[in-house]
Amino acid sequence: MTASLKGISSMATRQVLGELARAWQQRSGRQVEIESVGGVDAARRVAAGEAFDVVVLASDAIGKLEAGGHVLAGSRVDLVDSGVAIAVRDTAKRIDVSSAEALKAAVLAASTVGYSTGPSGVALVQLFQRWGIAQDLQGRLVQAPPGVPVGSLVARGEVALGFQQLAELLHLQGITILGPMPPGAEIDTTFSGAVCAKSTQADAARELLAFMASPAADEAKRRNGMEPAA
Repeated sequence: MTASLKGISSMATRQVLGELARAWQQRSGRQVEIESVGGVDAARRVAAGEAFDVVVLASDAIGKLEAGGHVLAGSRVDLVDSGVAIAVRDTAKRIDVSSAEALKAAVLAASTVGYSTGPSGVALVQLFQRWGIAQDLQGRLVQAPPGVPVGSLVARGEVALGFQQLAELLHLQGITILGPMPPGAEIDTTFSGAVCAKSTQADAARELLAFMASPAADEAKRRNGMEPAA
């Protein structure tokens, strides 16, 4: 029997990769097992030489792995573009986040603000710095532990206003998604896949990534709150 392909990804792409892996398995007859963990942990494990065939992470993280020789040069494929959305607990009052000014006011009024350890969290803190409100938020920013969805903290009432990739908020119970980041405050991340240097099935891994980047995968990406990579 042909060995299963083994992959690792950040949590942001867990849902869509699971759906695409099942679709490719039906097409090819080859099983795919993709483990989703915190992005920093995923990159560390690939860099440490753990045996994976494919890795899917934010494009800058894939670039660092390629520079270090941990993925095959030239195997990187951009897969999805993912935007940050804003959520509150489903029992909370809906607030206006339709403009940058309205969002800024909402952030300043929130008792606690949740954000992720991934690239979107870094970008959010940078946005608060550009707005000049980082000092005002000291003691109110709550960073979710690696691998823990910000939306779960929102659902439990541990943070009042949460920011994370729409794809990670869509399937959670107990929250209301207020909308995407407004014009002028957008936070978008491109997630890419690459063939790991330790792969013993590089050709099959390339075929999997080619399918995930093809038009046949577009509907699943949009269904999971993402867009095909530009």
